[in-house]
Amino acid sequence: MTAPIRNAEAADEPVFRRLWAEYLAFYRVDLAPEITDTTWARILDPASPLGARLAAPGGLVRGFALHHRHLSTWNIRPDLYLEDLYLEPSARGQGLGRSLIEDLIELGRKMDCGRLYWHTNEENATARALYDRFTPSDRHVRYRLTL
Repeated sequence: MTAPIRNAEAADEPVFRRLWAEYLAFYRVDLAPEITDTTWARILDPASPLGARLAAPGGLVRGFALHHRHLSTWNIRPDLYLEDLYLEPSARGQGLGRSLIEDLIELGRKMDCGRLYWHTNEENATARALYDRFTPSDRHVRYRLTL
């Protein structure tokens, strides 16, 4: 399915918050409300590097791809990082995830990025099956230290 993909707008806040809560529940993560509030404010702020692309087949938002552009020490051109991708369960298997990634590929080209990259949980077989269609894993292991 090819779905209309568009930027998030202020009116999308209720559906974004619902999808975001489902995404966090999927990963068994609890975030303080102010983190979600700040994330949403950053998405809407034109000066923020954080953006949200929404998959909206039939005008109904069914998923999102949160991304940001940043400089790289490994490339002259900036990178585009897909930080979070989520589709509501009833929207999976319809090509919407593929559409969101293809949209980010095009967006990255328009933003003069040299690469698009992302991470996922090694146990998320559904997501990995989609991602493997685009590129093989680079076998990097992530370490995260809370400060």
